[in-house]
Amino acid sequence: MKILKKVFLSGLACMSLIVPLSAGAEGKLNDADLPRVVDEADLLSDSEEKELAGKIEDLTDKYDFDIVIVTADTINGETPMAYADDYYDYNGYGAGADNDGILLLLSMEDRDWWISTTGYGIDAFTDYGIDVIGDEIVPDLSNGDYYSAFTEFIDLTDDFLAEAEKGTPYDIDHKYKTFSDYIIAVGIGLFIGLIIAVISVLVMKSKMKTVAMQHNANNYAVNNSLRLDRSNDIFIYRNVTKTRRPEPSSSGGGSSIHTGSSGTSHGGGGGKF
Repeated sequence: MKILKKVFLSGLACMSLIVPLSAGAEGKLNDADLPRVVDEADLLSDSEEKELAGKIEDLTDKYDFDIVIVTADTINGETPMAYADDYYDYNGYGAGADNDGILLLLSMEDRDWWISTTGYGIDAFTDYGIDVIGDEIVPDLSNGDYYSAFTEFIDLTDDFLAEAEKGTPYDIDHKYKTFSDYIIAVGIGLFIGLIIAVISVLVMKSKMKTVAMQHNANNYAVNNSLRLDRSNDIFIYRNVTKTRRPEPSSSGGGSSIHTGSSGTSHGGGGGKF
């Protein structure tokens, strides 16, 4: 009887240790030892790969969110979407019970890029957001500057996760401001300022004139010196006003969701570079 009691108490002690460990692991990486930069296409130097991995580690600790970059020479006849989804699922990536994370795939075979999102990543990175990230990284990818493209991807991931934490992920009704957007805004501001300055100068100049322009020639013509024997109305031009027909409204934003071969739901998007 005493032996059974000891076994029972030992079991309770083990359970008391297991429960806190399970609760503490919630939201953490499911396998922290997995590489987060997998350069199978050998596009990066060892130092670049290490630097990117360090940046990713900082963000995974900050957000409890998995971030993976994969380059491949070939995707073995699969679509970029299927390859990216399966790589993430079958290699055990993800954070927490919902496998929260994002994976960027670069396939050199047909020069494809694809972003796969999982769990919380589906909400944080909408279809609009993925398009924005693609627009920002594709120029560097096309130029062969892969390190800069991946660095930009990590920085954008930080921006998007920070905004999603506020409950306002970037989407069509809450757009992300890129550097080019700020340049355009500054340019418009300078142009408006120039127009105002020109108008001000013209107003001051008009006040300095001692002779005003006449709107007809009566003051310049000698009386009774002009005689019209015939007059005609000649049609010179016409004004046409056109109003653009409103275009149909686009989708309501959010993320398109599909199911990978593992049965896990994913968001995502991609293109060529």
